[in-house]
Amino acid sequence: MPELPEVETIKRELTSALEGKVIESVKVFWPKTIAPLTAVVFNRRLKGQRIESIERRAKILFFNLSGGETLAVHLKLTGQLIFMPHYPQGSTLRVPKVEPSKHTRAILNFTDGTKLYFNDLRKFGWWRLLSPVHRKEIEARHGLEPLSPNFTFKNFTTQLQRYPNRRLKQTLLDQTLIAGLGNIYVDESCFAAEIRPTRHIQTLAVNELKKLFGSIKKVLRLAIKKGGTSAKDYVRSDGQPGKFAPYLKVYGRGGKLCKNCKTPIAKIKLAGRGTHFCSSCQK
Repeated sequence: MPELPEVETIKRELTSALEGKVIESVKVFWPKTIAPLTAVVFNRRLKGQRIESIERRAKILFFNLSGGETLAVHLKLTGQLIFMPHYPQGSTLRVPKVEPSKHTRAILNFTDGTKLYFNDLRKFGWWRLLSPVHRKEIEARHGLEPLSPNFTFKNFTTQLQRYPNRRLKQTLLDQTLIAGLGNIYVDESCFAAEIRPTRHIQTLAVNELKKLFGSIKKVLRLAIKKGGTSAKDYVRSDGQPGKFAPYLKVYGRGGKLCKNCKTPIAKIKLAGRGTHFCSSCQK
């Protein structure tokens, strides 16, 4: 599932590409993507709307529309948002071939000829038109944003200590506590902090919490700088993969040697998720 760095990367790229564009029409290929609205109603409410700005909350993108509503998009496990520029007839530029495939669930067509494709192999992703009230309700369900000014060490520890008996990974994955972290960046942040994800919150010393706090921000910022991790289905808005995968220290490396100490990376099941760590580097 795309996590904070991947969704933030797409947000930044689409802000540059889409801000100020006017929606001409919406083509829906999978009705459940836009449920509970029908394709006819969805198209009618979006037609003529201008995209004023794009924001991110946790793993959700919010397209702020000129009419006051918000188009919320959640990529879930396999969602992709691919921007297709408009190339005038006779252009000498090499035009990338982007056509609807069996995995394309919806297309936004803009008045200038550009398009935004939503592809989703597993069909779990969704688009919702939200009123300001409904948007606030969704945002309120999520916890601290790790790269926001509100993400202070005091607030971070307060959130973690709400569940002292929980294991660290389970706590960091809880979107009501910390927003946007998922399997990849929890494993990587724990490795950077030299803490095993299996530890219980109550066993963590202050110095360990401080190191974890800093590691989360450092790992996320580097991942955003590299355009995210294309471990499976994630691609950037131009269809190209993110470039953070070579920087992964433990995630997806079960059985391989630790890049620091050459101990085989352990892979276990924790909180229902595959979990990776180094038994030597992490205590």
